[in-house]
Amino acid sequence: MARIGYTLLTEQSGPKQLVRYAVSAERAGFDFEVCSDHYFPWLSAQGQAPYAWSVLGAVAHATDRVELFTYVTCPTMRYHPAVVAQKAATLQILADGRFTLGLGTGENLNEHVVGKRWPTVTRRQEMLREAIQIIRELFTGDLVDWKGEHFEVDSARLWDLPDTPVAIATAVSGDRSVEMFAPLSDHLIAVEPNRDLVASWHETRRATGLPGQVRVIGQLPICWDPDRDTAVRRAHEQFRWFGGGWAVNSDLPTTAGFDGATRYVRPEDVAASIPCGPDLDAIVDAVGAYREAGFTDIALVQIGDEHQERFLAEAAEPLLDKLRAG
Repeated sequence: MARIGYTLLTEQSGPKQLVRYAVSAERAGFDFEVCSDHYFPWLSAQGQAPYAWSVLGAVAHATDRVELFTYVTCPTMRYHPAVVAQKAATLQILADGRFTLGLGTGENLNEHVVGKRWPTVTRRQEMLREAIQIIRELFTGDLVDWKGEHFEVDSARLWDLPDTPVAIATAVSGDRSVEMFAPLSDHLIAVEPNRDLVASWHETRRATGLPGQVRVIGQLPICWDPDRDTAVRRAHEQFRWFGGGWAVNSDLPTTAGFDGATRYVRPEDVAASIPCGPDLDAIVDAVGAYREAGFTDIALVQIGDEHQERFLAEAAEPLLDKLRAG
């Protein structure tokens, strides 16, 4: 049975609201919670971007059962990998072993703020590979000196290490990223229900002598609302960027860029790819595509801050019942 998660979407909700939703989502029965790590929202209509690690620290204290993930953190530009390692170890202690570090190559939207040139995708992947190697070294608790192609670490050591080691889940999108990151990661993150990608990940791990069957974590946007037309309007206003695909989404630097790139996306285009309205069976069907592709964990994104509490109070439990029955 796939685990069903809830997304703490920092692009659409403030920090206090996110902590409140995290508690409600745990109470409703979600198995895990993932938190985006953004400096900018995708679109100005979303309107938020609190610091994910402060939010997760508060969530770790406010919840008891749900697993927690970054989904995902880029440990190469806005954050140095040595700092990410420290943050992850501390959060694991606060969460009593419930935390998994989700990593990815990042988006220009968030990383440009530190004034560095946005690298090509090949270089971003190489930077992420080196960053994971550094983080792994620091997780041992040993003193680390590192001088690589992209990063330096000077006599660093983590002094507060959790009893439960921090697992690393890495976001991939194609054969090259699978080949690079499957041997370095514990779990797979992917944003599309691609059966071939999942199979390639397992095969690559087995070829290196690692366990083949690991967790595969995906994410699915939904826009539940008692009124379908209202849901479609909200999804179009706040989530039309989603259809651009990651080749586009990773490179645009501003909310204005995303607004311009999606100005001709119609509400019906969004509704064709995102379940909108009160029909819970439509959400179950969409989750089914991930299950059939071999995903073990699917995190739902309820679009729009203003309907989070109603979604969690009215729809979450019956939806989870349907998903688990299916």
